[in-house]
Amino acid sequence: MSVKVKKRGRPTASAGQLSREVIINKAKELMRIEGKVPSIRKLANSLNIDAMAIYHYFDNKNALLEAITISLIEAIYQPEISHQWQAELKLLSLSYLGLLQQYPGLLETMLAMTTDGPAVVFIARFQTAVTPLNLTDATLKRSLDLWVDYLHGLALAVNCAQDAHEIEPLLEGPFIFFTRSLEHMGSG
Repeated sequence: MSVKVKKRGRPTASAGQLSREVIINKAKELMRIEGKVPSIRKLANSLNIDAMAIYHYFDNKNALLEAITISLIEAIYQPEISHQWQAELKLLSLSYLGLLQQYPGLLETMLAMTTDGPAVVFIARFQTAVTPLNLTDATLKRSLDLWVDYLHGLALAVNCAQDAHEIEPLLEGPFIFFTRSLEHMGSG
């Protein structure tokens, strides 16, 4: 029986080209498969490195967690400022819901986080989509909070359902109601 010896300490350049990106990509792969963020030990084992090597690239598990979730959220649709803002907002919403469906543990992970990194990405994209409405800051915040709460509730319901659901039909009615309300609130 042979035992793999993992070298402790700072990873060398020849250690399979380990990098932040390699670590994040492996963590996302494991998260998609298992439905939850992998432990540092599991992540290190899958990379065939010592767990401490991960801490060369990330200060702590929370920093790794934020990097993983931001990387995932940055993959959602990037709306453009358009007079067809409803279409842009719908594409953003469907993209976000699709991501949450593809990574079932992502929503719970983000809700448990103490940092705002992933939320900042979505907020900026939401603001871009609704820019043509010229909403006041207060209305923008309230509408964002309401819509994100709805999207999270829908994602949780779909993830908990026994049978598979297509998301777009579930979004349609509430989306129409929400966008009509936003148009009424807009000043532009």
